[in-house]
Amino acid sequence: MKTYYMACLDLTGRRVVVVGSGGMADEKVAGLEACGAVVDRVARYRRRALRGAFLVVAATSDRALNERIYRDAERRAMFCNVADVPELCNFILPAVHREGPIAVAVSTGGASPALAKRLRDKIAALVRPEHADLAEELRAMRPEVKAKFKTYEERRDYFDEIVRERLS
Repeated sequence: MKTYYMACLDLTGRRVVVVGSGGMADEKVAGLEACGAVVDRVARYRRRALRGAFLVVAATSDRALNERIYRDAERRAMFCNVADVPELCNFILPAVHREGPIAVAVSTGGASPALAKRLRDKIAALVRPEHADLAEELRAMRPEVKAKFKTYEERRDYFDEIVRERLS
């Protein structure tokens, strides 16, 4: 079993290729565009479609085509996700819930997207609009707090105390 390094990518203005024409591709395109990616959707794949792209998502039901896309992406050291085929991915997509600036992501390491979605929904019920408001308030405080406290540890402890007080 692989252990994935969890990260949040800034896709604003980055070119992303989605290969596929069905509902799964529609879902991937919508999610990527919501994050500011410049999405090129390709129904008929050619290797040159990957030129200049930051990442590629293959959302097809054609195993041979998915394998080809993965190999082409690997040769270019690109991020590649083949929907519902974790062994052909060098990154996987968690189930995500957003509330303002808060994003809750749940991954099962590709083992079960259904379980990840179920857990995400249960956790999402705990995240309310007031948490998003608090996150925005804390974001606004960051420059002032950074000027006031010189070390990471001091800033961390300061913010931890505010969160503890506000959410108790």
